[in-house]
Amino acid sequence: MDMSRTTSRFSFASNCGLFPVKCGNLRRYARGGGDLVGNSVTLRASGGSRRVESLVSNASARGGDEVETVVIERPGLAPFQVLAGSPAPLGATACDGGVNFAIYSSGATAAALCLFTLSDLTANRVTEEVVLDPLINRTGNVWHVFLQGELDDMVYGYKFDGKLSPQEGHYFDYSRILLDPYAKAVISRGEYGVLGPGGECWPQMAGMIPVSNEEFDWEGDLPLQYLQKDLIIYEMHVRGFTKHDSSETDSPGTYISAIKKLDHLKELGINCIELMPCHEFNELEYFSYNSVLGENKLNFWGYSTVNYFSPMIRYSSAGLANCGRDAINEFKTLIREAHKRGIEVLLDVVFNHTAEGNENGPMISFRGIDNSTYYMLAPKGEFYNYSGCGNTFNCNHPVVRQFIVDCLRYWVTEMHVDGFRFDLASIMTRSCSLWDPVNVYGNPIEGDMVTTGTPVGGPPLIEMISNDPILCKVKLIAEAWDAGGLYQVGSFPHSGIWSEWNGQYRDIVRQFIKGTDGFAGAFAQCLCGSPNLYQDGGRKPRHSINFICAHDGFTLADLVTYNNKSNLSNGEDNRDGENHNLSWNCGEEGEFASITVRRLRKRQIRNFFLCLMVSQGVPMIYMGDEYGHTKGGNNNTYCHDNYFNYFRWDRKEESSSDFYRFCRLMTKFRYECESLGLDEFPTAERLQWHGHQPKTPDWSETSRFVAFTMSDSLKGEIYVAFNTSHLPVTVTLPERLGYRWEPLVDTSKPVPYDFLSDDVPDRATAVKLYSHFLDANLYPMLSYSSVILILQPDA
Repeated sequence: MDMSRTTSRFSFASNCGLFPVKCGNLRRYARGGGDLVGNSVTLRASGGSRRVESLVSNASARGGDEVETVVIERPGLAPFQVLAGSPAPLGATACDGGVNFAIYSSGATAAALCLFTLSDLTANRVTEEVVLDPLINRTGNVWHVFLQGELDDMVYGYKFDGKLSPQEGHYFDYSRILLDPYAKAVISRGEYGVLGPGGECWPQMAGMIPVSNEEFDWEGDLPLQYLQKDLIIYEMHVRGFTKHDSSETDSPGTYISAIKKLDHLKELGINCIELMPCHEFNELEYFSYNSVLGENKLNFWGYSTVNYFSPMIRYSSAGLANCGRDAINEFKTLIREAHKRGIEVLLDVVFNHTAEGNENGPMISFRGIDNSTYYMLAPKGEFYNYSGCGNTFNCNHPVVRQFIVDCLRYWVTEMHVDGFRFDLASIMTRSCSLWDPVNVYGNPIEGDMVTTGTPVGGPPLIEMISNDPILCKVKLIAEAWDAGGLYQVGSFPHSGIWSEWNGQYRDIVRQFIKGTDGFAGAFAQCLCGSPNLYQDGGRKPRHSINFICAHDGFTLADLVTYNNKSNLSNGEDNRDGENHNLSWNCGEEGEFASITVRRLRKRQIRNFFLCLMVSQGVPMIYMGDEYGHTKGGNNNTYCHDNYFNYFRWDRKEESSSDFYRFCRLMTKFRYECESLGLDEFPTAERLQWHGHQPKTPDWSETSRFVAFTMSDSLKGEIYVAFNTSHLPVTVTLPERLGYRWEPLVDTSKPVPYDFLSDDVPDRATAVKLYSHFLDANLYPMLSYSSVILILQPDA
């Protein structure tokens, strides 16, 4: 943003040989052995910069024995003093009596700190501009300054000058005011979806200035530290969770309103939330009129980060109140209240690209501060696009990887989150761009050279995170692929602690459950936690995050309702979104179908959910799937702030005795079974495979039946079978002397007999209906159904 109008501009000029006092103290500067007591210079809004430069020059002319302390008086605001500052830590840091500002920029030749009041920020003008002296306010590649005084009512940004040479990777432009990458809250617009002043989608952004007395009452909150094998993860969107009118919450779509609905997750059996991006992003990034729906497109999902330290301000009910500090406290409150209910919280983080896009994108922060450091660049300055979003974060550059580690540590130590899911994490394994542009034009290159973006065996960032004393103890989940074709499911560098979104589990389970030939053996691997992917690398079942649906792609209900995507409502002529969904509509396309098809769909969503709950590894559920949420066949709802992405609490209530009941009971059953969350991959000592006959599994290409028994220290033994054929089958159960099999789950049965919990009316009668089969050690299974039986002592 071009900020040409300023109300005042100050330059703190000085001379070589000056030395600072430690951070937090009054900083004055003297040449040689001069006395640290000197004159005080007061600056006012007009002509201030000329005056201070002149006075310092005069001091130099007199031999430099006199000391100048710059005091800026602001009409109607408290005065502050401009001092040298410290190069560490990076960001704005509240110290005794003031704030230290420090920012990295290796290529800048000049820099200024810009301060705003909120009213001036809205009016697009700088309140104060403090020009930094490279001799005093720069240490190495870090620019720094200390402002002593009260700054609580102000926000800040930076200006940098240097080369404007895109072909060399430099975008320095002194007319742009840039956001500090280490800013803890981003101040811009306060209300979600509302344009800025003058109809701006990208109004000027600034960082919150911290205060030293800001404290949050954690009420003794401590990390829950669940074993990962015991997690059931719920992928959740903060705004979408409560924005629908049926949530009946105050301030719907915010951190605070989400707290009101945490008990639903507790009831469902969820003990870990994976929040879709909550870092500051601009939901107006895609702002344009969508003629199909008659509303504007927004960036709803949030996978386009503006700032990695700041929580999304417009997910708070407080908005810009207290310069964003109240929004930070709302996020902390959500974490604290989740922990009180025994629910861990993971953040979905997007360190693969930023909202600045390619060379045509907005200049917000990283590009104007040090483009060639923060982005992966080709030799002539082009942006590599392994993210598919215009740029690629230069993750393995030494400065960038330290930035990422600092950020992750902040969210763990200050915000109390329990771990992270890394979007397109394979980008974090690609080599950084530390290229020498001279070599582009034909000069010989000596020594070994790794091409920018090449996957490396021991990625420095991954090793740095894995060996960090704080981060190595939290949950770390990789989406082990990227848009550049790098696919690392089963081979992501893991150091024994990284887990993966198991995309192969999703694809194999979808195909087997819908009755595709050739997947029986692969399906069995999925049930065991995918040892074919993880065992040889020394990992365990818990390193497989199993899922069938996630935010991108079909919902569970749409997976059994649509063969083809229906994305016309996105306004892109149905070109966007995945074309290969491995879905099956059960015979008729769309929601309006015959009774027979609708019944089959109910069986299929139960089959999927049962499979997820009986598989080794860590199950993940997508928000809304527990009641059968539909997006009308749209598998790419990134741009919809509407019913497509809103949790329907009214539909959940309608489903409370139907599919939601089934899901709740299945999660409870998983917790009750010691054998369904094993530390190690199951072996023949505990697990037996079966076919239509005991101990005779069919792994042929045409097999559509998989069954197994699992010994369990709590349940004794369980029998699980999947019949994904279009034909019914009567299976022979394994004999157990002195015991009989009793049905617990049968997805082909109507509610409530699909799950025979203890509270089912006439449960004993329902069990007796099977007695003539069970007495003969048989059990009938309909087509496309799955069952769980429990071994019970013979009466």
